[in-house]
Amino acid sequence: MSFSVVLHEPEQPGNTGAIGRTCICSGSSLHLIHPLGFLTDEKSVKRAGLDYWPRLDVREYWNYADFLERNPRVRIWFVTTKAQRTIAEADFRDGDFLLFGKESAGIPESILATAQERCVRIPMRAGERSLNLSNAVAITLYEALRQADYTGLEKYSLSPVHTEAGDLFLR
Repeated sequence: MSFSVVLHEPEQPGNTGAIGRTCICSGSSLHLIHPLGFLTDEKSVKRAGLDYWPRLDVREYWNYADFLERNPRVRIWFVTTKAQRTIAEADFRDGDFLLFGKESAGIPESILATAQERCVRIPMRAGERSLNLSNAVAITLYEALRQADYTGLEKYSLSPVHTEAGDLFLR
């Protein structure tokens, strides 16, 4: 099972770093649409302590039009607080792209207007602004993976567990 996380103009390097780690752990790719609020060159990545970054399948695009041109015919889900449907109501499938907006403004209205039927949100309490971007990505991505029965991921730990009675189990 393969999903792609797309960040439209992310601003915070810490969020993007955490999202990159989530992508590695889930077997997902990360797509970054410029402009970015940080640098992703080797020196900057090393300075930020992102030792896992070289293992990340990361792709960068000049702008949203470049992203669409280089990814024709992909199915994109737009995760926004402005959607009517929740992520649980989405029908995520292998190869889907999950697009998130920048921290300060979300996904631009001009983009959302092109695909209302694929706009979804994470349920939250009324009146709250939004979740942290890295948390929103993790919640949405793992809902998509749950719907796919975590295909390709280790669902059960194979580490030994000892009970009080001394029995040995694998979990």
